[in-house]
Amino acid sequence: MMSMKRIVITGATGMIGANLAKYASAQGCEVLCIIRPDSPKEDNIPKNDKIHIQYAPLSDYENITVNKEYDTFYHFAWEKTFGASRDDVDSQLQNIKYTLDAVRLAKRLGCKAFIGAGSQAEYGIVDTDLRPDTPVNPLSGYGIAKYTSGKLSQLLCSQLGIRHNWVRILSVYGALDNPYTLIMYTINALLKGQPTVFSPCQQIWDYIHEIDAAKAFFAIGEKGLDQKIYPLGSGQGRPLYDYLEQIKELVSPHASLGFGQKDYYPNQPMHLCADLSELTADTGWKPQISFTEGIKQVLSQLATHSIK
Repeated sequence: MMSMKRIVITGATGMIGANLAKYASAQGCEVLCIIRPDSPKEDNIPKNDKIHIQYAPLSDYENITVNKEYDTFYHFAWEKTFGASRDDVDSQLQNIKYTLDAVRLAKRLGCKAFIGAGSQAEYGIVDTDLRPDTPVNPLSGYGIAKYTSGKLSQLLCSQLGIRHNWVRILSVYGALDNPYTLIMYTINALLKGQPTVFSPCQQIWDYIHEIDAAKAFFAIGEKGLDQKIYPLGSGQGRPLYDYLEQIKELVSPHASLGFGQKDYYPNQPMHLCADLSELTADTGWKPQISFTEGIKQVLSQLATHSIK
């Protein structure tokens, strides 16, 4: 078990990174957040005396110098994560290089552990719960690049004497979610009384709240076993339409949801659920926030912002 006193987070303005910074600083950790200079989401990072920000684009990681040593390096930063950009081959190739640059930066900073953010997209289409040893067959450029980054960063960490963990994240939601995700699209449309358009939404899905996800990454930083891959979700899969019906009951119970008004995306996974058994056995972490509680938190945050 590693006792973490100082950690580094790239991509710290995102849902998991920002919540990890907040949680780690509350545990007494000093946190260095590396973010791009023009980030429109810098305000997502909490302001306190434990959290420090360094500005650097992904392309400049090899030139970063810091006059402190750190324990654990968390790498979330990634370019081209949504829509057609996920198949931008050249950009995804750059992401692989940036991941290796991050490993080398971790070494320069004295880090003993490197925790990388992978994706369920590495698995491709499977019909069973996702385990560390579930065969992979990524179909998108994004999934291919994540898988390659995971394998190459694992190799480089081994060569440099750094503990390596790769976390294949499923679907995360929360107050810091992007407006174009399914959860936020549904909430915003229902709040505005707008019609919604969905596929049949019969796929089995697994959503995890951003705070639970951040705490999982913290636990992996402390207790993860070297070279281990951890799928990360709530461990509870149910039909996607069930989640959306639950949101409707909380936001606008009398609204009608437009299920079946569009087709599934090409290569749509129909079963997405994490097997958490190894993650829990190795770290003791378990998710704590139910989907209902999580959505209530999102609605409360939205209401607070609208009042301001």
